[in-house]
Amino acid sequence: MEKFTITIAREFGSLGRPIAKELSAMLGVEFYDRDIVEEAAQKLNMPLSKVSDEEEKSKRTIWPMMFPLGTDEDYMQDVIFQEQKEIILDLARKSSCILVGRCSYYLLAGEKNNLNVYIYAPYKDRVANCVAHLGMTEHEAGKVIAQVDKARNAYYKRYAGYLPDSPEHMHLMVDSSVLGVTGTAKHLASMAREKFG
Repeated sequence: MEKFTITIAREFGSLGRPIAKELSAMLGVEFYDRDIVEEAAQKLNMPLSKVSDEEEKSKRTIWPMMFPLGTDEDYMQDVIFQEQKEIILDLARKSSCILVGRCSYYLLAGEKNNLNVYIYAPYKDRVANCVAHLGMTEHEAGKVIAQVDKARNAYYKRYAGYLPDSPEHMHLMVDSSVLGVTGTAKHLASMAREKFG
């Protein structure tokens, strides 16, 4: 296969990250998600302990999904975004990979051999996934889904200029509840092999 990148934007609770992980194994390439945040923290000389302290405010692992590196302060958001942008572009240029979130599809819009995927699921399935995989109650799941959706939409609007589920910027939009994690990953792997040879 030619060198390629697959970007995955997703709704919270749609199992986008596990799908990306299985897809990376099927295609034999790396996938990057929180690794990008950790590298940005190192390059910005921000102690991971400080990041962890900020993340603790949520008492769950949801905080980093809402605010990269655990902060919503505008200036730091801009600094972090610029650092993550450089990391994402560097990863994409080095070798084939899968990039999850962080406006990757926007950042790689001009790159050759890129496949943009948006993973979503019906609300009831997202709630069920949060209960089954994150140990939340249904009430907690509904609250967190609303919070994360709002934060992600604001993040994408600010940096990409449009929402993460904008169809004109996606090559494929997949309802993960139809085939589940493995089935969805197989479907995406088949499309990637067809597209990239």
